Amino acid sequence: MKVFALILSALALAGCATTSTPPPTIVKVPVPVPCISDQLPGAPTYADTAEALRAAPDLAEFIRLMAAGWPVRDARLVALEAAVEACRTPSPRP
Repeated sequence: MKVFALILSALALAGCATTSTPPPTIVKVPVPVPCISDQLPGAPTYADTAEALRAAPDLAEFIRLMAAGWPVRDARLVALEAAVEACRTPSPRP
């Protein structure tokens, strides 16, 4: 009787050991990624600030400050528009 119980318990344990686990399930979840990188340069110092324009001693200096600020603003605008356009175009899916 002890031999029968020993065989039965060995078979029961062997049955538990042969169960196969299902393969892992891969779930793809979209992860939000910031579009604008942290590598964008900071805002430049503009020559035509409100304080500088108010402190201009004459009209010639006022116009010189305005003329110095326009190209800097235009360059900054081009860089920012390029960054925004890169965010608008969808990235290729792997």
